[in-house]
Amino acid sequence: MNWLRLQMRAGLRAARQMLRQPFNTLLAALVVGIAAALPATGYMLLGNLQRLAGTVSAAPEISVFMQPAASADTVKDTEKKIRALLAKDGRVELISRDAALKRFRDNDGLSEILDALPENPFADAFVVRLKDADAQHLEALRSDLAKLPEVEHVQLDSDWAKRLDAMIALGRQALTMLAGVLGLGLVAVTFNTIRLQLLTQRDEIEVSRLLGATDAWIRRPFHWFGALQGLLGGALAGLLALVATRMLAEPMGELAGLYSLEFVLRPLAALDWAVLLALCALLGWLGASASVRRHLSRIA
Repeated sequence: MNWLRLQMRAGLRAARQMLRQPFNTLLAALVVGIAAALPATGYMLLGNLQRLAGTVSAAPEISVFMQPAASADTVKDTEKKIRALLAKDGRVELISRDAALKRFRDNDGLSEILDALPENPFADAFVVRLKDADAQHLEALRSDLAKLPEVEHVQLDSDWAKRLDAMIALGRQALTMLAGVLGLGLVAVTFNTIRLQLLTQRDEIEVSRLLGATDAWIRRPFHWFGALQGLLGGALAGLLALVATRMLAEPMGELAGLYSLEFVLRPLAALDWAVLLALCALLGWLGASASVRRHLSRIA
């Protein structure tokens, strides 16, 4: 209980010190907030991209487009041959040219264009979904499907999803490196701030020692000062990430709409906010602890 009372007193003392110099406090918090906002915003964007990738099937898919003039009997015969090539490794879905036309007519931007065409421009197509296959097997199957009669084009549809997963993995690694570098920068900012605090309170520290104050008692407010500065900077970082979410939500939604995807950019979750605040406070405490440990011994 005595330890908790001492910590509360030190925290209140640090808060009063921050309030006595609001401009310097705000300036330091802005530095911390802007630096922490970069990885926080990147984490938010990566989380949304990962959610988008999860909504799109990354399972291997192959689209087989028939020639527009292919008859119904030819389409049925081709479907049997595709099923024979697959055996039990996947399933086949036929998208008729009429179904494709109806799907595109539902798009307001294309309905007038399609009405102006003399005939249906689409061809019958098959979507082949495989349970699991490596790149060599997929390429061999694509080659076999391209050799079927009346087949005009064969396309692997899952390549872009795999590229997206690879980009997300790369972005996660880059974000980790950026967060590490900026974290060291936040420690350095707090280190320098506490050093200045120690120099300005040198006389007060010397008098406190003469009155019998221990180094632990002297260090405690500075630790709290660094933690509170980091906490305030973390809150500003979260607000900046929220502003970025609001600003990017509309253009991201429009971009997803161009690919017929329903996507809403989500801000940082409550747990992410809590982790951000805790990390910034911890980095501030580490910077303050290192600064106090280094410079307090130099004050006689």
